[in-house]
Amino acid sequence: MPNLRFTEKALSDWMLGNANDSEIAISSRVRVARNLQQIPFPLLATSEQSMEVLELLTDMKTYEDLHSFGTFHMITLNEITSLDKKVLVEKHLISPSLANESQNGAVILSEDESVSIMINEEDHLRIQCLYPGFQVREAWEKATAIDDLFEAHIDYAFDGKRGYLTSCPTNVGTGLRASVMMHLPALVMTQQINRILSAVSQVGLTVRGIYGEGSEAAGNIFQISNQITLGQTEIEIIDNLHNVVMQIIEHEKNARQRLLNESKLRIKDRVKRSYGILLFAEILDSKEAAQRLSDVRLGVDLGIIEGPSIPMMNELNVMTQQGFLQKTFGEEMNLEERDMYRARLIREKLGAPHS
Repeated sequence: MPNLRFTEKALSDWMLGNANDSEIAISSRVRVARNLQQIPFPLLATSEQSMEVLELLTDMKTYEDLHSFGTFHMITLNEITSLDKKVLVEKHLISPSLANESQNGAVILSEDESVSIMINEEDHLRIQCLYPGFQVREAWEKATAIDDLFEAHIDYAFDGKRGYLTSCPTNVGTGLRASVMMHLPALVMTQQINRILSAVSQVGLTVRGIYGEGSEAAGNIFQISNQITLGQTEIEIIDNLHNVVMQIIEHEKNARQRLLNESKLRIKDRVKRSYGILLFAEILDSKEAAQRLSDVRLGVDLGIIEGPSIPMMNELNVMTQQGFLQKTFGEEMNLEERDMYRARLIREKLGAPHS
């Protein structure tokens, strides 16, 4: 029986941790892609070969060294429903590719959900570490320690010139993808965001939406990550991301102060209007919900409103997604029903008076 505690609640334990600059940097993530030397990569592997990969790598969870990082549980994807897979994606514990396209896919999750080890995704092995706030270096240190543990027991596909070999050419070399999820409403409001993001792309970084490649930056949340995996060391990649994110945080802080100095009344009005809509709306589509939650989160950070906590905002960002809504209310929903239940869930969480 798979352990479904991971799909029962929206807030992962690691999200409760305190970290510097967490009002702007929501979370930091490091992902390492690896493949086994002797078996074709997932896109070319047969079902028998992908099962062999699964058996080889899931043996790892019994190794004493892995448990030195905490308690782990394994979930085999073909043993859970499509709705539970969707919820795991919405919590960023697995990728859409693992949920929808993998053959004999599985994930090994730490008890606090800060570590997820995906098996038979686009690559045989993807080690992901999540930290609250701006802690990309800490996330990297844990990811590389777990990577070393696996490498001590199995042979990775590695080339002396190219480095670690991966299914997608954009990951060859270090196989490292590091990212920081950032809430940047003031840069959007002051129309500086395009200039900032353009500058980011010129230093080997890229900007994605909340669910990675191909997703939109809903609710003023942007994911800044490295684009280059070849020709730089892991430390150089992490340091480059760290330094650029520090600068973006300073720009966002300055933009927030500028808004308070020059447009305080308008910002207060915007935040309180959004709070009022979240408290009383009967229907909310996902785009409007994300925007209103962003306004309220900014209002909490600036001390304009009291009551909602930042962990509550994080929880609502997950719970208002399609999969979690259906999981919470226990039924399949059409578009209009999802909008109705999304509004109801937000009203209940924020403690709205009954109408």
